[in-house]
Parts: sequence; structure tokens; C-alpha cells
Amino acid sequence: MADKELIYPGQSVCILGLGVTGKAAVRYCLARGAKVRVSDARSEERFLLDESQFIQEHALEWEAGGHSFDFIVQSKVLLPSPGVDLRGPLYASLRQVGVVIAGELAVVAHEFNVPVVAVTGTNGKTTVTTLIGEVLAANGKKVFVGGNIGTPLYEYCLASDSYDVVVVEVSSFQLEASGDFAPDIAILLNVTPDHLDRHESMAGYIAAKEMVFSKQSVGQLAVINGDDPYCGQVVVPKGVKVERFSTSDDCSLQITDRMFRLATDTGNREDFLYEFADSGGFAAYNFAAAFLALRRLGLTQPQIDKGFRLFRTLPHRLEFVAKHREVSFVNDSKATNTGAVVGALEKMPQGVVLIAGGRGKGDDYRLLRKSVAEKVHTVVLIGETAEEIRESLADVTVCLQAKTMEEAVSKAFAAAAAGETVLLSPACASFDMFNSYGHRGNVFKAAVQELNSQRQMHGGC
Repeated sequence: MADKELIYPGQSVCILGLGVTGKAAVRYCLARGAKVRVSDARSEERFLLDESQFIQEHALEWEAGGHSFDFIVQSKVLLPSPGVDLRGPLYASLRQVGVVIAGELAVVAHEFNVPVVAVTGTNGKTTVTTLIGEVLAANGKKVFVGGNIGTPLYEYCLASDSYDVVVVEVSSFQLEASGDFAPDIAILLNVTPDHLDRHESMAGYIAAKEMVFSKQSVGQLAVINGDDPYCGQVVVPKGVKVERFSTSDDCSLQITDRMFRLATDTGNREDFLYEFADSGGFAAYNFAAAFLALRRLGLTQPQIDKGFRLFRTLPHRLEFVAKHREVSFVNDSKATNTGAVVGALEKMPQGVVLIAGGRGKGDDYRLLRKSVAEKVHTVVLIGETAEEIRESLADVTVCLQAKTMEEAVSKAFAAAAAGETVLLSPACASFDMFNSYGHRGNVFKAAVQELNSQRQMHGGC
């Protein structure tokens, strides 16, 4: 918890970007008595078309068509949306004249009077955040689940309800401007190359993830993946308790074959069966991290077991879609980096046709070579990175290209034999062809269902 309030009556604040988080920020700041203005990158015509009612309702000063120094500098505090890259000259100039630039985490850091769990990592953040929230809820706790998962933390501060626990997903972008945010339990699931177009290097990316621990203090807990070499590089403040989950016996929670082995105060280990569908890929690590957090929050083993059994995997994460002519189709559209694809392929049997590609994020697709060589006999490539991925993989697998998802599904189905799997696991962002990873996954699922419809129309069996 932080003592310093950034937003208070009479404070002048500029909100950068009027999206979901921006609108929540406006409501929060106005509720705290601040003077609010908005700067948005959309064209003035588009901005007014989309937001005129909200602007009038809240009597906001605004600019659109870009962000200008002269408009923003009239405020003492700038609250950017998480997607804004704060390295540019505009933000350097604003800092030089004393404008405070603070992300949502920094703004709300002082607001919490209940335990806060923060979950970060390259892959699995949403799954683990949702899992912890659902297990707590299944055991009678009133839980606020938010952050990068979709509901801004500003909404927690505005809510009339009281909560027992806050569980928040935090991205590297949010952590860059997290200020004094100090979660009671901070979880780092894994670190694999991602968003290097923003962070410039793995060192920069790791440093951003490390920020989840940076303001923690004595009595708080850091939960860290002990098998991940990049996680091993993070530094946790002195006095913060560290618990690691790992397949090694030199950790707080050891992951074995369908068993968690928890280190006890006596130096022995207490064994717990874990009951969830599949331990391949990241699944066991995700549940192990959640296990340690839930134990810290006071849940018993039977309570955790109950929640784990009730949990269902989220859409677009190794989601089984259908089986046609003994070929299985799996939607893993959420896999937007190479680490996620490697984890997905670990869970697949031999004989995979992989659909990959999209908008790159600075990833090195050669990191896929080993997994692809072991499991994938054909890759169908889409999107802006198709040629880059082909150059990385062409000597270890057959590479085909498609202009649309429908064409990719058709080519993948043609390349697959009975008993094999067509896996959409793109290793890229979706925004070259789709609105989101969810949109991409839904188009994939629709194309798969269309295959089945066509087969039925032509009397297939």
C-alpha cells in the first residue's frame, strides 16, 4: 500500500486515450474531485462520433487527432493508457517540466484495504488470474478480478461493494508505470521473448516484469517459477518472502507427475494430488502458482481442490473445436509469442499441422525450430510475418502460405492425416488481419465448422 495520493480535489489531470481504461480513469478522477481533460489519438471526426455523449456527460475538455505538449502540459498529472509507449520525446519533455506520468497501478496503489494478488508473466496471466479468482469465489470469498484481464482497477475504487480479495492481472506495459504499487502476493509465471518491439531487449522486458516485486516489503510474498531461467534473473527486495514452484526438489512447491509436493516448516514435504485435465505445457505451472497464492490467502487443501476441479480452461487457449474425418482442430489463438507455441506443442501428440503468423512483436521465430521439428510436419503461414517465419522454419518442416484464415484451415486440413491435429497457435499478434486474438480464434472456429458443413452437404461421413 502506498501513502501518496496522486489524484485529489483540485488536482489537474490529463487522461491519454479514452478507451475502457481511459473512461474508468475519467470517472475515478472526477469522483476524487480532480479537474480532468482528455487527449485522444483518434481523428476529431472519429472521436466525436464515438465519444461525444461521454464527453458531454462529464463536461470534459479534450483534444483529438494526436497528443500535443501544449494541451497536456496544462495538467500536473498524465494518466496514459497501458498501450502507450512512454519513451518518446513528448513524454521526455513533459517530465522535464514536472508533469507526473503515472499508470493505473500507481494511481490506485494507496486504495487497497484487502489483500492484493498480482499476476504477471509472458504466458498464462489471464488463466491464473481467473483461476485464483474462481477458486476464492467457490469458497465464499467476494473477489474483485481485474487489471489487464479486462476490468480496470479504477472500477474497484469506484465500486460500492466491499471485497475480501483483489486479484489483478498486470502486463509489462502496466508495470513500467506502476509507481508504488506493492501487491501482497506477486506472481511471476514465466518470461519468454515477447513485446521486444516495445522493450527493445530481453533485459528491458525482464526489468519490466521485475517491477511487480520492486515495491514489496517485509510480510509480502513473491511467487516465482523456479524452472524458468529468465525468472531466475529477477531481484526481489530484502525481507520479501520468496516461494518458488519447480520440478526440482529445491523449491517451495515441487511439481511431479500429477502430484504437488509442498515443503513444510519441518523440512519435510507434504504431498497433494492435483486434479485438473492435463499437466503438459504450462498447465501444471499455472496451477502450482495458484496453489501457493491460495495457501497464502488461507485456503485449505480441500478448498483448493474443490476450486481446481470446477475450473474450466478459457476460450482460445488450447480449445478443442471439432474433429473432422479423424482430424482434430484446436484453437490456441491466445498464443501470441513463441514461448506460448512451444508450450502448446508440448501438449500435442506427434503429427501436427500448425497454423501460425500475424503481426510480429520482435520475437525470434527460430526459437520454434526444435518443437516444430519434433511435432509439426507442415506449417501454414498467414499474415505479415509469414515470410519471416518461413525463413526460420523452412529447413525443418514444410511451409505453405495462405491469404485468409479460411484458406489456411482448408490447406491445413488437406495436409493432415487421420489421427493428426490442426493447431492454430500463431506466435504473433492478430492486428494485421483481425480485431483481437479472440476474433482470430472465432474466425478459425467458423472456418472449421464450415469444413464440416461442406462435407455434410456433399454426403461426407
